[in-house]
Amino acid sequence: MVGLAANLVAFDIETVPDVAGGRRLLDLQDLDDHQVAEAMFNRQRARNGSDFLRLHLQRVVAISIAMRRADGQFRVWSVGTLESGEQDIIERFFEGIERYTPVLISWNGSGFDLPVLHYRSLLHGIAAPRYWDTGEEDSGFRWNNYLNRFHWRHTDLMDVLAGYQGRATAPLDEIATLLGFPGKMGMDGSKVWDSFQAGDVKGIRDYCETDVLNTYLVYLRFELIRGRLTQSEYRSELEDVSQILADSGATHLTEFQRLLNAHPV
Repeated sequence: MVGLAANLVAFDIETVPDVAGGRRLLDLQDLDDHQVAEAMFNRQRARNGSDFLRLHLQRVVAISIAMRRADGQFRVWSVGTLESGEQDIIERFFEGIERYTPVLISWNGSGFDLPVLHYRSLLHGIAAPRYWDTGEEDSGFRWNNYLNRFHWRHTDLMDVLAGYQGRATAPLDEIATLLGFPGKMGMDGSKVWDSFQAGDVKGIRDYCETDVLNTYLVYLRFELIRGRLTQSEYRSELEDVSQILADSGATHLTEFQRLLNAHPV
């Protein structure tokens, strides 16, 4: 068995409408944030009947991480603090990539999370040379980098498990639930804007952390079917995660752990 990569980072982002950008693009200087967002939603509905804004009009309000380091230590957290602005959050995320060069793990990260981070980095002028390298600085990145769809340095589980076929993709919540993991808890992406307007940034971060835990647990199962973990190693990794969550003292994490243990897999 090969075992797990040196550093693993499962990540997930949560976003709200970029009302500052929408105000500029639509010339809505006299409207408040709620009114600008509604105008943005209305324009999108007119285009395709959906409230889901195009990716360059999304603003990042949370990035959550589930990290397993080379020494086996596991941790889950949200980047920055409750008061951190978007630029600070994104800078910290890419600083972690510069420092650890981890394998990134996502669910639809290629289709959503990373493109959003690209646009927002462009807006804020955030440098991330390690992330963008495709072999110019490190020749090893020519054959395994974060940007190529078919490389493992960023493993988009949704894309890989669907065989890179869009019509075969599945929601993380349903896959996690089918595997006996907790799935979504307390919120979903459609509620983030309302929660943000109500000032509940902590609730958004907590929700994002449970989503990223589901992603990480699905990844462990993926490594099992790839033959990179034995059954005993897989069970050991699950037990490590469960213990860390139980010891965390955070209500949403201990509840996740309770639900995880209620359906042993």
